Amino acid sequence: MASTREAELHAPLEWDTPLYRTAVAQFDQAVPHAGIHPDIAERLRYPERAFIVSCPVRLDDGRRVVFPGYRVQHSSVLGPTKGGVRYDAEVSLGECAALAVWMTWKCALLRLPYGGAKGGVRCNPRAMSQAELERVTRRYTSELLPIIGPQEDIPAPDMATNEQTMAWMMDTYSMQRGFAVPEVVTGKPISIGGSVFRHEATGAGVVMTIARACERLDWKLSEQRCVVQGFGNVGGIAAQELVDRGATVIAVSDVSGGVYDPAGLDIPSMSAYAKEHGSLEGWATGSRVSNEELLELECDILVLAAREDQVTSANAHLLQCKLIAEGANGPTSLEADAILRERGIPILPDILTNAGGVTVSYFEWVQDLGRLFWGRDEIRAKLAEKMNDAFDRVWEISHERDIPMRTAALVTGIRDVGAALEARGLYP
Repeated sequence: MASTREAELHAPLEWDTPLYRTAVAQFDQAVPHAGIHPDIAERLRYPERAFIVSCPVRLDDGRRVVFPGYRVQHSSVLGPTKGGVRYDAEVSLGECAALAVWMTWKCALLRLPYGGAKGGVRCNPRAMSQAELERVTRRYTSELLPIIGPQEDIPAPDMATNEQTMAWMMDTYSMQRGFAVPEVVTGKPISIGGSVFRHEATGAGVVMTIARACERLDWKLSEQRCVVQGFGNVGGIAAQELVDRGATVIAVSDVSGGVYDPAGLDIPSMSAYAKEHGSLEGWATGSRVSNEELLELECDILVLAAREDQVTSANAHLLQCKLIAEGANGPTSLEADAILRERGIPILPDILTNAGGVTVSYFEWVQDLGRLFWGRDEIRAKLAEKMNDAFDRVWEISHERDIPMRTAALVTGIRDVGAALEARGLYP
């Protein structure tokens, strides 16, 4: 009877997907080191709320199409939930649930007064016009009006969304309130309450983490040869930041494939080209490689800034790097984690390495609430302080307990969220 009851309690849930199972498996690996009560651990295995909405939209040709939309809020114990909105053909409830879980640990790790959330619309944004994207955004925002707000849930840009998307979301919400509410989203244009340095924050934070790791490993960052998978908002900025610090970027890739030059790439020119043409397709110099081949290039530092599930059991043994930095969410599978640990290749985990975006989003929210704005240098300095503090705490736990950096980062976040749940108790 007990086993039947146990099976019922742990039956597959609506958000049960491989990515969500990865997030929970990582959590389960970290919990024994976190020292939280089993009841608290059980509560943190599941999101608090999960929403599925329908977004009917009129396309430019007059047709009406209904796009599914999602928003998952994992934990509100430390404050309002926070997380990105992505537009992609693969968006699902399970993907949003996994990303919301990771965002909870990320916010706690950086000591931000937020819980994790994530949302998105399942669509093909590359096949849609600007007008269609605006209509999707406004309808999606309208459907979320009961659950988002400056003290409830604060969206931000993510895959295939940007500051214009956030401007539409902010305007839609504000029109319903009757006055401007800039603090309802972050990642907005500066003209309506956005923060300087928000656009660069995630990529810059990735390189701040890499630089701190190089200090601890007694490496000179300026002597490292780097490969960057992904050349968008995160990877493109990270590549430039690496070059600015003297490192050599020998390969980058985007949706069109990769470009490789062992002598080093001209990152500023490539960034300008990608901005003008939409991708690196047609870039003339260097050798063309596939995204798969790019991961296996010999280098010192591999930056994963594309999307989830890129390094798996199928290719982890083929990587020829000395250090991995996760700029994307969930780019390394559990099986690959184990292989890379056995091979002695350390991983700077996503919940630490790509936390620059949510940290400067927090700065933007604080500035909007107070209607008092900071300068670029001040924000960059505050971000570096936050990132370095989080790195140092993770590094210490990793070495004290002889556990991977990922597990140590999760332990740090889980402890803080668990302590807050313990203190607040169970209502009702």
